[in-house]
Amino acid sequence: MRSAPVLRTALAAALPFAAYAADGKSTRYWDCCKPSCAWPGKALVNQPVYACSANFQRLTDPNVKSGCDGGSAFSCADQSPWAINDNLSYGFAATSLSGGSEASWCCACYELTFTSGPVAGKKMVVQSTSTGGDLGTNHFDLNIPGGGVGLFDGCTPQFGGLPGAQYGGVSSRSQCDSFPAALKPGCYWRFDWFKNADNPTFSFRQVQCPSELVARTGCRRNDDSSFPVFTPGSGSATSSARPTSTTSARTSTSTSGAQTSSPAGCVAQKWAQCGGSGFSGCKTCVAGTTCQAQNQWYSQCI
Repeated sequence: MRSAPVLRTALAAALPFAAYAADGKSTRYWDCCKPSCAWPGKALVNQPVYACSANFQRLTDPNVKSGCDGGSAFSCADQSPWAINDNLSYGFAATSLSGGSEASWCCACYELTFTSGPVAGKKMVVQSTSTGGDLGTNHFDLNIPGGGVGLFDGCTPQFGGLPGAQYGGVSSRSQCDSFPAALKPGCYWRFDWFKNADNPTFSFRQVQCPSELVARTGCRRNDDSSFPVFTPGSGSATSSARPTSTTSARTSTSTSGAQTSSPAGCVAQKWAQCGGSGFSGCKTCVAGTTCQAQNQWYSQCI
């Protein structure tokens, strides 16, 4: 049960064990429940994963009861996937891996290299934010808005529910249009970058968590530095800048609707970050893309 408040009083089981490097399988879900790793005492981490209120504001009390159990804590909208470039995405997942436990999975990060379907050859780095008794071995249940609520439906008490089947979720990109604004980018991602792949397989290994993932969950494992650093391949930077004529690019629009400008001669490429609280990089998107806000911390050229 991904939303269960099972507290760990003894964390001996959380001692580091061999890094995972194996083959895995994927499914998808978005049940709106408070992530299981958002409860305190689950693992040796700096803090539990953030949970949010019904209107997607981060909660400061990790003991707030889950919305899937009659409480007021839900998944945060920014814990959904986003593209870094055409071949790399970041995201989150519920996990169940051979040889470990929730104490060893919570807030760990994994590099997935897809081996089947339309995403074969693409990579995704995910942070584990939940687990579940309904998961198999080396199973990653990817957090994708519109991926289906699965066993637990916290979306109905949060905002009246989401369209789509209980398992599998929505079947077309147009169905994402009716989602709450904060969840639309993650839903669109499934049909854009992920190419509506249906439970693709992958090889995976444990890596240090990229700061972009930790920024969205607030959680980093105490043993994170003992794992390999993830290094994006050539062309996989989260943003890029190159001198160019601003007449070939579109000016971005902030979440408030006011236009913003880039540093002189600075253009963000497709999938690059172009805005967000505290962001000072390129805010003008290359021609053919526009700057779309995913949340208050992150906007992206899409």
